[in-house]
Amino acid sequence: MEVIVAKKSGFCFGVERAVNKVYEQIGKKGNIYTYGQITHNEQVVRDLAEKGVKVIEDRDALSRVTEGTIIIRAHGVERIIYEMIERQGLECVDATCPFVKRIHRIVQRESGAGCRIVIAGNPRHPEVEGIMGWCSTEPIVVETAEEAETCALFQEEKICLVSQTTFNYNKFEDIVEIFRGRYYNISIVNTICSATEERQAEAREIAASVDAMIVIGGKHSSNTRKLYEICSGECPYTYYIQTLDDLHLELPKSVRLVGITAGASTPSNIIEEVQNYVRINF
Repeated sequence: MEVIVAKKSGFCFGVERAVNKVYEQIGKKGNIYTYGQITHNEQVVRDLAEKGVKVIEDRDALSRVTEGTIIIRAHGVERIIYEMIERQGLECVDATCPFVKRIHRIVQRESGAGCRIVIAGNPRHPEVEGIMGWCSTEPIVVETAEEAETCALFQEEKICLVSQTTFNYNKFEDIVEIFRGRYYNISIVNTICSATEERQAEAREIAASVDAMIVIGGKHSSNTRKLYEICSGECPYTYYIQTLDDLHLELPKSVRLVGITAGASTPSNIIEEVQNYVRINF
């Protein structure tokens, strides 16, 4: 079996940076907490838990912490979380991805100038929730072209459109086209991470050329789900797995070429295990 592994797969810069920051804190004095899971990968989170790192899920839990270090996840958080950490006298290690930080600065500046912020993204994703928390005007989140079509904004409003860093680039372009056609007083900032665009483009290209495609990533990983969506649109035999244990390929005998890609929160050792298994066993 011939296997093609996407060059743009596995930990992205922001996730690797965040995970490294957590491991650097292990062994230091005091309790270590991450605000939310440091990344959407169960294996990484489990390993950190075994090393004593605790996860704080919400503001209520944070309000009960009296000492220790709080590590801000790669997805970023609302401004109020920083204020709570400072008010409670806790140490803060900020592992927010720099690309996400850039969005925070944009929406803080633009909403402070009176702009209505529109975010192309998943309203339930922690990154989007964090971005919303830096807006001083009421933000709007749109996830689909249909939602963009029905979005109720006043014509005279100043609008600033940004995107979740891991949003599907083609969907963002569709939303941009709709807003440009409806509103004249709008500024558009493509804040999709360049690594995300490259990862999605490469995954699409590989999926279109192989007989079967394997997408590796956490079940709660937004960018991995988007990779699966893209690949399954190009290749009917596309499989979404978290680890090698989930790999149950049912392939026709005609399959000779398999592609592999992985989300930004997938460790390299898992990718290697899957590709080695496929090469040896199929």
